[in-house]
Amino acid sequence: MMEVYQLLGDIKLEFDDSHLNYDKETYQRELDLDNATVQIKYTVDGVEFSREHFASNPDQVMVTKISGTKPGSVSFTVYLDSKLDHHCKTNGESQIIMEGHCPEKRIPPQVYADDKPKGIQFSAVLDLKISKGNGIVHILDDSKLRVEGSDWAILFLVASSSFDGPFTKPSDSKKDPTSDSLNVLKSISNLSYVDIYAHHLDDYQNLFRRVSLQFSKSSRSVVCLKKNQDGRVPTTAERIKSFQMDEDPYLVELLFQFGRYLLISSSRPGTQVANLQGIWNKDLEPKWEYVYIPHYIHQSITWIVTGSVTSVLSSAPHLNINLEMNYWPSLPCNLSECQEPLFDFLSSLSVNGRKTAEVNYETSGWVVHHKSDIWAKSSADAGDVDWALWPMGGAWLCVHLWEHYTYTMDIDFLKDKAYPLLKGCGLFLLDWLIEGKGGYLETNPSTSPEHDFIAPDGNRASVSYSSTMDMAIIKEVFSVIVLAAEVLDKNEDDLVKRVRKAQSRLYPTKVAKDGSIMEWAQDFQDPDVHHRHLSHLFGLFPGHTMTIESMPDLCKAAENTLHKRGEEGPGWSTMWKAALWARLHDSEHSYRMVKHLIYFVDPEHEKAFKGGIYSNLFAAHPPFQIDANFGFTAAVAEMLVQSTLEDLYLLPALPRDNWGNGCVEGLVARGGVTVNICWKEGNLHRLGLWLKNRKSWRRFRLHYRETMVSVNLSCETMYTYNGRLDCVNTYSLL
Repeated sequence: MMEVYQLLGDIKLEFDDSHLNYDKETYQRELDLDNATVQIKYTVDGVEFSREHFASNPDQVMVTKISGTKPGSVSFTVYLDSKLDHHCKTNGESQIIMEGHCPEKRIPPQVYADDKPKGIQFSAVLDLKISKGNGIVHILDDSKLRVEGSDWAILFLVASSSFDGPFTKPSDSKKDPTSDSLNVLKSISNLSYVDIYAHHLDDYQNLFRRVSLQFSKSSRSVVCLKKNQDGRVPTTAERIKSFQMDEDPYLVELLFQFGRYLLISSSRPGTQVANLQGIWNKDLEPKWEYVYIPHYIHQSITWIVTGSVTSVLSSAPHLNINLEMNYWPSLPCNLSECQEPLFDFLSSLSVNGRKTAEVNYETSGWVVHHKSDIWAKSSADAGDVDWALWPMGGAWLCVHLWEHYTYTMDIDFLKDKAYPLLKGCGLFLLDWLIEGKGGYLETNPSTSPEHDFIAPDGNRASVSYSSTMDMAIIKEVFSVIVLAAEVLDKNEDDLVKRVRKAQSRLYPTKVAKDGSIMEWAQDFQDPDVHHRHLSHLFGLFPGHTMTIESMPDLCKAAENTLHKRGEEGPGWSTMWKAALWARLHDSEHSYRMVKHLIYFVDPEHEKAFKGGIYSNLFAAHPPFQIDANFGFTAAVAEMLVQSTLEDLYLLPALPRDNWGNGCVEGLVARGGVTVNICWKEGNLHRLGLWLKNRKSWRRFRLHYRETMVSVNLSCETMYTYNGRLDCVNTYSLL
């Protein structure tokens, strides 16, 4: 069974009844992506009230500032609450402490006081500051604070848990969450609101401002984003609803940067990995799962704690596409630091995965299946065999290790972190493969994630041998091991020799009678040709073993497969299709997938597995899953820039009419190259390149349409090219 994340609690704000009569014309609520700050404004009887929220990563505190334009106008009650077993008390004259624990079991949910506190302990401390001169704070019921007549009030919220890593039982943890929270508040006690906000901006904008993107339509198209008839700028919901007609390119920009904001907000060094709802789940029993960093929900503020609880419905990271998709934008979109939690998680998985490999399969190395959790679960989960029996989760994640190296060229990372994990994964795969017909090395048993086929006896089945995805992932991992060994001068290692011998014997990808890629080793009848998973196209994207240059026939079959699968499906599936079409350099179909995602979903009338986005730009499965937001950002980047360690493809899938004019700065290509591109009327206008790795030079082939130019790039130099790929300028970055 899987362990899941639990909501820690809420900050509850209660205002006077007069606030119910606010002037609706003045109400504004916005999230500013450039400064990661939420602001709410409205007017009551001529007084403008505002609430500003942000979460400071460097100071580890959530901050809310409430103010009014009239002196002494701020009055409200604040308290803490939780759906888990907890108790609250005031501490001094301006603090509230909430302490609680997660239940041991959650089948059915057990969150009451008679439950033995065997789960993770948690604590939250709220510290209140008000204006000097005006205002007073009252203590209510020894658990609430009442502000009266202040000019402004600032709430500082710190939360901690007793979680002490995946290998420490909650009952064995020595951590004191309340003490930890109070220590954090003490560390910032001499900092002003302005100081903490400055720390937040410096930390966040260092990441967010690395990439800029501007789109506009070609002159042949109508420019959008018109004001409404009443003169208002349209709301986000109105823009989504009109996208199918106006195809607003500025909304695409917004969604692209929203994905980067979400990744920055949910995956930082020291946090848990970003998974199915990221940090934005609002339910004690969520659909699928979530993680634990602070976040905002409607008029209350909610944050999450990791818990030792069990559920069939919900778990944590899903490794057969969702977790991987969450990290697709991290490297091309210049957020490599945000991958660190993924690699920490992978290291923990390999520890437990070694036991699973030995006990369950009597193999060497390590293995991880479809569903995991904060305790780094590696074994197969209880559930339907078409998803539970899938020992390729860890292998897929290992591909991210090599990708990180190719984008950063960090050889220490490759040597110390990546290669040891790749080695363990490779040892398992070599033992897992068996010799089949014709001398091929195959996997048996084998499934294609979450999909069935019609067996020869006419019944639905899901277990076969050598599914195309199994073999594609193994080919990718073996290729990565060989490439890493060449960089690290480990070609004579026994593992590398075994991998090289095995590579030529791996079961090949085959084409079905209808011209599509075969999903299984046999050409079984597919009972659901529009199935949401694109597992058998892994080699095309995110893999690299199937390319237009090296395998044009298979790429043609991949194109047929995409046509066969159709355009319907949940958001993440739509974005996988967008990236696949982009890898085929098909701008028309890639853009169709982008457009297909951007349609409005009303959460009160949503249809499962139909995709779309909500009014707050969260991607719909439905229900809500965050992966399509990340997939959208990655797919747009793939439409603009593609790369290998030797080749750089410029605007390979640009929809020339829809995004006819534009400029992107700060994308990253493999080889550690930062890429700036501007284009006009669908044609390349200017290109800028510079190496991020300041210890090397590299040779690249630049590709734009039918033009190919070889260039040498030296570190610490910016190179500028025109639309014909002529170098027109260079200057030093020193």
